[in-house]
Amino acid sequence: MRNEMTLEFLSVSENESLARVSVAAFISQINPTMEELTDIKTVVSEAVTNAIIHGYEDRKDKKVMLYCSIEDEQIEIVIKDEGNGIENVDVAREPLYTSKPEWERSGMGFTIMENFMDKVDIQSEPGAGTTVRMTKQLTSTRALCN
Repeated sequence: MRNEMTLEFLSVSENESLARVSVAAFISQINPTMEELTDIKTVVSEAVTNAIIHGYEDRKDKKVMLYCSIEDEQIEIVIKDEGNGIENVDVAREPLYTSKPEWERSGMGFTIMENFMDKVDIQSEPGAGTTVRMTKQLTSTRALCN
């Protein structure tokens, strides 16, 4: 069975927790492990924070779109902004890279996403925004409960 949700919210940093908790609540229906749930919440936080800080440079009147789907214990999460975009995605994916070194950012967002998810696809165009699409096959604990 397939299930999906879409959430759109303003690019306010406080909404990062809304996104994280919403995805966690949505995927709880397939009974993920605590480790999987923690990983998913972390990657959502990283992607949403990137959209707000780097995509919109903390402009609070812009929208971030979050889409999440579940099918056969595989989840897909998409975070999209229509902000600044990324000039060179390959460089941005390198560990410790940050476009805002003066903000004391760690530059590990994409690295964390890639380590916690099975697949991470980043589409970006300067001036047109960024879409981060992540997928993960969960080890549902449903089978353990039956």
